[in-house]
Amino acid sequence: MSDILKVNQLGLSFESEDQQQEVLKNISFSVKEGEIVGIIGESGSGKSMTARSITQLLPDNAIIHSDSEIEFKGHKLLEIKPKALRKILGEDIGMIFQDPLSSLNPTMTVGDQVVEVIRLHQRMSKKQAKARTVELMTSIGIKDADERFSHYPHEFSGGMRQRIMIAIALAANPSLLIADEPTTALDVTIQAQILSLIKQLQKDLNLSVLLITHDFGVVAQICTRVIVMQEGKIVEQGPIDEIFANPQHPYTRLLLEAVPRIEEEKITQEKVQVQPLISVEQLEQVFDIGKGKQLKAVNQVNLDIYKGETLGLVGESGSGKSTLGRAILQLYKPTSGRIMFQGFDLHQLTKSEMLKVRKDMQIIFQDPYASLNPRMKIEDIIGEALDTHQLVNNAKERRARVEELLGLVELDPSFASRFPHEFSGGQRQRIGIARALAVEPDFIVADEPLSALDVSIQAQIIELLKKLQDKLGLTYLFIAHDLAVVKQISDRVAVMQQGQIVEVAETNELYANPLHPYTQQLLQAVPRLDAQMKSKVVDSNPLKAWQPNKEVVVLKEVTPGHYVADY
Repeated sequence: MSDILKVNQLGLSFESEDQQQEVLKNISFSVKEGEIVGIIGESGSGKSMTARSITQLLPDNAIIHSDSEIEFKGHKLLEIKPKALRKILGEDIGMIFQDPLSSLNPTMTVGDQVVEVIRLHQRMSKKQAKARTVELMTSIGIKDADERFSHYPHEFSGGMRQRIMIAIALAANPSLLIADEPTTALDVTIQAQILSLIKQLQKDLNLSVLLITHDFGVVAQICTRVIVMQEGKIVEQGPIDEIFANPQHPYTRLLLEAVPRIEEEKITQEKVQVQPLISVEQLEQVFDIGKGKQLKAVNQVNLDIYKGETLGLVGESGSGKSTLGRAILQLYKPTSGRIMFQGFDLHQLTKSEMLKVRKDMQIIFQDPYASLNPRMKIEDIIGEALDTHQLVNNAKERRARVEELLGLVELDPSFASRFPHEFSGGQRQRIGIARALAVEPDFIVADEPLSALDVSIQAQIIELLKKLQDKLGLTYLFIAHDLAVVKQISDRVAVMQQGQIVEVAETNELYANPLHPYTQQLLQAVPRLDAQMKSKVVDSNPLKAWQPNKEVVVLKEVTPGHYVADY
């Protein structure tokens, strides 16, 4: 196979005032026809900037170094005229972006957005372009494409929006597909579907794919070669089996060691379960979605959470995980049912009584940047909770407590004077944890706190949460779609589907002996580093979603502590 893409000595700097910051340093690699190559590394390693240099989608202050070369099908992309470059980038190179919701136009239907790309690069009438769009949407697994053509991006799930991005990228029949973190923040089953789709398209269309990710499991599933980047440089590259079996560079070894292994048994400490800290009884949460329709997001849920434990809550997007967590915290007023916290029925409390209880129940949000006020300094973001609950007497005490909390989450106390944009994703998440700890809670809902973080940062946050739990006696409800991460931190795991809990068990028991078909499906979809899993998981596409015929009646205890849905 010949090389379709060659990158040689690529260098990139950002210019600000009189200074230049070098972000890419002598990057050299190639992609062959019909090959899938992965680029992996932590945030800030230069992965996305490498892709954007190839497609020339760079900010105005970016400077590509003069000795850099990018050759695609014999065309030197850094030397040809803009019009010719646009033609190549539009027709021969397709790109899938990380966040489909922000990449799609919210004011246009998804069908019109695909049609726009088709008509821009191919001579077709509107009618022909629409027919081609419907055909394309159907081919990438969007059901009822005729009807969904006229829907808007917000009417699609995360996985479906990513499929639309793939349709747009494929609209002009490209030879090279650049996929920049295409599965970040997607749950394991949707992630497996997207990876399976990319693999199938590569086979059917002989596509070359450059896959950018921070997830080694994703790379292991579909790539033939991998490139490891650190601080703007390539530190190692080669065949995937070789790199995984015998990594040469210390950074590659560090990344591989940080990957959570779902196949490894969790080392557990026996925790005495006496009285539940929280009891959820027959909880329902129903939302009105317009036109007389209702969505039952949480349906007859019964759940106990014991003091000092971490209960993992897993399931696909839309299964009701986050809604359940927020209903427990009374951020949503439950439609029916009861939530007991420390023996009190939260529904029966007055507003002033609930304010006191809120001090003991906190939340860590999924996106630490979106949940931190960009106009407030860290001292005020954390200090706001101290003020609300009158936990400090003056500004000096407030500052001292904020610095103490920053130290507790292993950040420099001087960070109190900075703003959120001055921190990395992992540091911002630590600030979110410090804010949750400010009022000395007993119970914390951690709602997808690691989904957008690199594996090495994930490992640090997990270790931090464990340390804080041991030191402060915290109880966690840990909500996530990454089953390998959940296994690392949880004492017990509850599996949620379509608003219902379908299985609950001690962590090692559930992972070793999943009894419910849906739990088995979730575990089968988890990306593994074992190279042999590539064909097993992706090519066989096991994700024919199991659906219950009727509602859960009760959770039946099959073995001690292991409960499964009984219909």
